[in-house]
Amino acid sequence: MSKFYIADLHLGHDNVIKHDGRPFKDCEEMRKVLVKNWNNAVTYNDEVYILGDFAWKNAVGLEVLGELVGRKFLILGNHDKPTVEMKAYFEWIKDYEVITDGGVQAVLCHYPIAHWYNQFRGAVHLYGHVHNNADHTAFLKYGEICREMNIPFECYNVGCMIDYMGYTPRRLEEIRCYGRV
Repeated sequence: MSKFYIADLHLGHDNVIKHDGRPFKDCEEMRKVLVKNWNNAVTYNDEVYILGDFAWKNAVGLEVLGELVGRKFLILGNHDKPTVEMKAYFEWIKDYEVITDGGVQAVLCHYPIAHWYNQFRGAVHLYGHVHNNADHTAFLKYGEICREMNIPFECYNVGCMIDYMGYTPRRLEEIRCYGRV
């Protein structure tokens, strides 16, 4: 059993393709690629932590949830409004959670947090919300300032559109290896 992470799938959201420069002609192509990539990476016994903004349109989200393998956990994002039917597909739905993955504490939140629980004790922070935009750049610059001041700052944007995510749920060791700035 492995744990995987991903955020900001925005299923059914036409404009996110343009805003993020996603390489899809439309939402249907994006959906097919996201489902295929997910099911190629994840097994039925794996856990997948979705760090918000799973579906722009609940009807699309509900359809896709039935296609995705693995045990699903949802950290709520600003666009998530899961229906009763959608909630049945998740082990739990929370705003924030701290889990352990391979001996490493992972602080999960849709939003980037400047200072998180056990940051000084080796906890990493995984987030989404800020796409390839000025907010993301500002947060990365803040991280550089913290590291220059010897403040531990190991956090990663797990938005599906981030280069190292490749529209695929990733394991923590992959994220830590390829997402380091």
